[in-house]
Amino acid sequence: MTWLGMGALVLILAFILFYASYSISAGVYVKAVCKLNIKDKVVALTYDDGPEPAATLPLLEVLRKHNAKACFFCVGQKAEQYPDIVRRIVDEGHAIGNHSYHHESKFPLYGKRKMKEDLLKAQQILEGVSGQEVHLFRPPFGVTNPTIGSVVKELGWTAIGWSIRSFDTQTQTADKVLHRIKRKLKPGVIILLHDPMPFSAELTEKLLIYLQKNGYKVVPITM
Repeated sequence: MTWLGMGALVLILAFILFYASYSISAGVYVKAVCKLNIKDKVVALTYDDGPEPAATLPLLEVLRKHNAKACFFCVGQKAEQYPDIVRRIVDEGHAIGNHSYHHESKFPLYGKRKMKEDLLKAQQILEGVSGQEVHLFRPPFGVTNPTIGSVVKELGWTAIGWSIRSFDTQTQTADKVLHRIKRKLKPGVIILLHDPMPFSAELTEKLLIYLQKNGYKVVPITM
């Protein structure tokens, strides 16, 4: 094989590894649930990175108003800081999942022992606050690798991905995010959102109104 051919092969392998790690739907390292196994016009709303009082509380009001149930993937450190919000999430019929304790950018680089300690610390807090078992998990940033896959399998958790990534953390307005979701909407999708965003309540209100007008129902994730 020529040097040119070797270089091309290295690039292809690098792309495959990148895709496997950064596309949770690929299922290479972690078999994640990325859509609902149903053909009816239903969707699931999921919120990452909370709780944050200024944004999560108004969001909960919107969900209550429309009688919609969601799944909140909570950061353990924030749940420890705002236990009353986590209790309210559960009391109002929403599901909660583990989103790590620190949500550090270096989380995917942790060794197995450190990663497991981080996740178990978050789990202990979430279960202690909510009074229920927590077995749903979404990796920080949606990144997966062999270590994450091994830990999730060992703990017996269910990894939850998404079918629509809203990119709400990279967009300035609720209307732009809503437009992106509308274009990809179809029965059974799991929508990735973030409750700490300042417009999360506004976006959710507009999204729920759109879903209702178009015959969609919002269902909780139960595994």
